Amino acid sequence: MAAQAQCNGSDPVGYEEGSGPFAMIIIPSLLALSTLIVVSQIIWSFVTKRSSAQVITGSSSNVNEGEPVPLDTGVGTLRPAQEALGQWEIPTQCTLVGIEPLQMGRYGPICKGQLKQDNTSTAVVIKTLKDRSNQSEATEFVDLVLFHATVSKHENIVKMLYCQTCRTPMYLVLEASFPGNLLHFLWSLREDRCGAGDNFQVFSERSVYLVAKQIAAGLDYLHSYHRIIHGDVAARNMLIGSGLSVKVSGLDWAFKSRQMRMVSKEQEVNVPVKWQAPERIMRLPLTDRSDVWSFGILLYEMITLGSPPYPDLDPSEVLPNTLAHYRMKRPENCGAPLYDLIKYCCMWNFKDRPVYSAIIRLLDSYKYLADTKPLRSEQEMDICEYRRKAGLPQ
Repeated sequence: MAAQAQCNGSDPVGYEEGSGPFAMIIIPSLLALSTLIVVSQIIWSFVTKRSSAQVITGSSSNVNEGEPVPLDTGVGTLRPAQEALGQWEIPTQCTLVGIEPLQMGRYGPICKGQLKQDNTSTAVVIKTLKDRSNQSEATEFVDLVLFHATVSKHENIVKMLYCQTCRTPMYLVLEASFPGNLLHFLWSLREDRCGAGDNFQVFSERSVYLVAKQIAAGLDYLHSYHRIIHGDVAARNMLIGSGLSVKVSGLDWAFKSRQMRMVSKEQEVNVPVKWQAPERIMRLPLTDRSDVWSFGILLYEMITLGSPPYPDLDPSEVLPNTLAHYRMKRPENCGAPLYDLIKYCCMWNFKDRPVYSAIIRLLDSYKYLADTKPLRSEQEMDICEYRRKAGLPQ
């Protein structure tokens, strides 16, 4: 019995039975500790992600930090507009050099420069978003870039080359043309100082037809494919390049009216009354035929080498005279077919004006009747006097 008792005392089973209370304390403690560790990791992960989101949102409000700036959608991701522009983001092998400011635009400085890529250099215009723009301004600028990407797929619309919207500085790169602004080109012909090569030394009535056909094709594309009214058709918003190639530019009015689904008073003030159709002056609904009226004024600008329309009227006199069916006199060097087309485009009732497809057919038919003699004007353009007569801001 004593031997049996001694053997039982050394039995491992006897040891387990004797350690039962100790196990009841240790095991729950371990479980509680592991649970605490897991909960701590979850809390730490949540705090870290929240801090990251705050950093992204903070960088979006100041787009001059040189960091990626996804525009806020409420979840800290890229907006759909930025995602759609992925294919347009400027490649790393492209560089912009020789950047010089041209003017201040709605969103920031507009500059000219050179785009270098694969040992080639291309003249470009760069629209930039100004320093310290807020979230709303950055969002609108990205929408403007997407607008250009959507509508610049026609040979007679100013072409978008690249953009940068996923990091700062944000900008839009557009192709440049030489000599460039059509109105300035027309003025240079008055002084015979175009200096753009022999192909530009002859600008005749027939040239007016060739240029006008391209502009009409670009405007027709905007309306037929995108239901866009340009809203500011004028020589100052057209670009002319080599070989009399022309592209429709100045699309800011079209972008804003499409974005807002309405035309603001501020937009209308920026369009001189001498280019506005009667229904527009009277604040009636606009149509593509409202642009056709302005196209007729553009024809007058070209045949007169950039003279202001209605030269014998002050801007304040345009509305009453337009309502009285006043017509501009036939300019010098303007053939009867071209003058008839100007009058056709400027019919008082918008329903009586031609559509763009009809305008293009008429331009094709009439160009063979046009004079090929170079257009000239002995009168130099006084810019201040022009702006006064045209009703442009001084």
